[in-house]
Amino acid sequence: MSPSVPQHILDALTDVAMPRLNAAPEASEQICVAGFDIPVFRCGSLVIGSGAAGLRAAVEMKRRDVDVTVISQSAWGGTSACSGSDKQTLHTANTKDQGDDFQAMAAAIRAGGAMDEDTAYIEAVGSIRAMASLQYLGLPLPQDDLGGTLRYQTDHDEVGRATSCGPRTSRLMVRVLAEEAMRLDIPLYNHTTAVKVLTDGRGATARVTAVLAIRPKTSSEANPYGLALFQCSALVFAAGGPGELYRDSVFPNGCFGTLGLALETGLELVNITESQFGIGTRREGFPWNLSGTYVQVIPHIFSVDETGTEHHFLADYYRSTQEMASNIFRKGYQWPFHASRMLNFESSLVDLAIFREGQKGRRVYLDFNRNLLPVPGDKVFSLDRLDDDVAAYLKTSGAVQDRPIDRLRHMNPLAIELYKRYKVDIAAAPLEFAVNNQHMNGGIAVDTWGRTNIAGIYAVGEAAGTHGATRPGGSALNAGQVFGTRVAEHVAASGQANDRPDADISGSAEDAVGALNAVLQAQSPCHIKEIRAEIQARMSDKAGILCTAKDVSVARAEARELNAKIRKNGISFSRTSEVGRVLQWQQMALASEAVLAALDHYIAAGGGSRGARAICDPNGAAMPETRHGELPEFRFRPEKDADKTSQLLVRLRAGQMEVTTRPNRSFDPEAKSFFERDWPAWLTGSIFDLPER
Repeated sequence: MSPSVPQHILDALTDVAMPRLNAAPEASEQICVAGFDIPVFRCGSLVIGSGAAGLRAAVEMKRRDVDVTVISQSAWGGTSACSGSDKQTLHTANTKDQGDDFQAMAAAIRAGGAMDEDTAYIEAVGSIRAMASLQYLGLPLPQDDLGGTLRYQTDHDEVGRATSCGPRTSRLMVRVLAEEAMRLDIPLYNHTTAVKVLTDGRGATARVTAVLAIRPKTSSEANPYGLALFQCSALVFAAGGPGELYRDSVFPNGCFGTLGLALETGLELVNITESQFGIGTRREGFPWNLSGTYVQVIPHIFSVDETGTEHHFLADYYRSTQEMASNIFRKGYQWPFHASRMLNFESSLVDLAIFREGQKGRRVYLDFNRNLLPVPGDKVFSLDRLDDDVAAYLKTSGAVQDRPIDRLRHMNPLAIELYKRYKVDIAAAPLEFAVNNQHMNGGIAVDTWGRTNIAGIYAVGEAAGTHGATRPGGSALNAGQVFGTRVAEHVAASGQANDRPDADISGSAEDAVGALNAVLQAQSPCHIKEIRAEIQARMSDKAGILCTAKDVSVARAEARELNAKIRKNGISFSRTSEVGRVLQWQQMALASEAVLAALDHYIAAGGGSRGARAICDPNGAAMPETRHGELPEFRFRPEKDADKTSQLLVRLRAGQMEVTTRPNRSFDPEAKSFFERDWPAWLTGSIFDLPER
């Protein structure tokens, strides 16, 4: 992007104002449950979450005449509206010059393993409609003068299928979908936190009936917690990932997700061992991924110790200035930490080095006003001495300016503008950063229509475990749009949510309120701040990018003990305004134990290192090295090909985390549709695999 782009255009792509919410309808009635007067809101289908995936599901259901309502803890305050990176991406199938097709794209999406082949193909095929519909709603995806979509390469994508409106791409997605939701008059209840899902029946006969939520606006003397009941026939989990699970996190503050709520409901979780970690600014300030051009301009990276002394620490890891500079550049499209890239002096050695500086108590910075200092004894940094792929990229981009900040201003001035909005001028001072948790690749287990193991409940977006061990950067945005649409199609075809339910659910509502009261214990010795600190420290220190079998086993036992204490004593609170957070941390404690249970099971079974983590093992066959020699303390198990063919499922049964394994669903790439033969399945709706059919 040329620096000649006018300021008002940069402003429009950086300061993305969100629409003002319409007034939400009042409750249709009240019921008295366990001494609480609780308002009841009825809808055919309920969506938990107002991000890009949830709004897509709501909009598509409304277009199909489904009676749909959205509840949100904080409208426009979630991950897709507030988080991102230098170039947030929406994956699209590419043009013929790249030799691409849907099967090739599906193969790239599932290449990391532990992903259903049919799901990957669905995401590839659906990418065209996802992108086109967003453009129709007004998403300003960039085009060339002949109408082709501009694309670029991102992590785990060697073809170059990604496109972007800049760092605010997902926020712009949320905006156009929100505007459409308001045009369609979809009710959205803000500041409304789902805390309990009500079902009737047991096991295979269970079906969703309602959601109990905390809605402060409804609080009164007869309802001090602000309880609200949303009765529905279909429910869509779309509340994002568990950002609060880690201390070192690039998620916006307050992102809890719904993994704990899902476990309590009886839903199966899948692949929750799989996350993404990478470099980004700390959440204490402005949390943001430092991928794309932030590192492709090759800024100087240094650390500062407690005495204020600077350390050019990366020079201890790479053999030459050229090798060091080229791998810093590659972090732009190899952003997530990957264990295998710690080997052979590749780009994840940068992550390991930064992580180790943090362990030493040092603070790490990017300096865009300085070029890299050289490796001792080697030549100084020069754009004329870079690996061929790096030199070609910068030359083609025209990024040949003397300083990193000038190269960044040429390639992507939006990257500078974004931080300015949060009073951080990266053109004037170094930018502190660290290795952080960024995305949960696992989540609630779903089938090809987004259905969970409980009738009437669906999951989309980061709440759904559809991504496998690794995924091409930005493909999660595409997955949320594709499956948001598929869920809507299925709900509409089933007819289950066309009308508002009116069954008597007072009995299950009373059980739900009783369960909340068991957690909310004002005199409990368990305090919310201590629980938060314990969970986040344990996950960041023992389940981050470097793990050992012993640490994970101990962490799992500690998490199990914490949940036992909570079940016995509840959690204390001093004000009724805290009850929502108390319940979310109780559920986060469950989610933490579930992740550690799955990870412990995986490691104990001999699982190797893949996307999210290196499983350190003194008997491991892989070992990173630096220019000074090998790093035996970080010897790790390589990934096993067999691990790619299956997925780990976790379910909460009688207070215990049950971990099982299932093979990936397969897809026959040779199978071909035939119009006359297959059209009746579409006409009759049998493609939706409905029970009554």
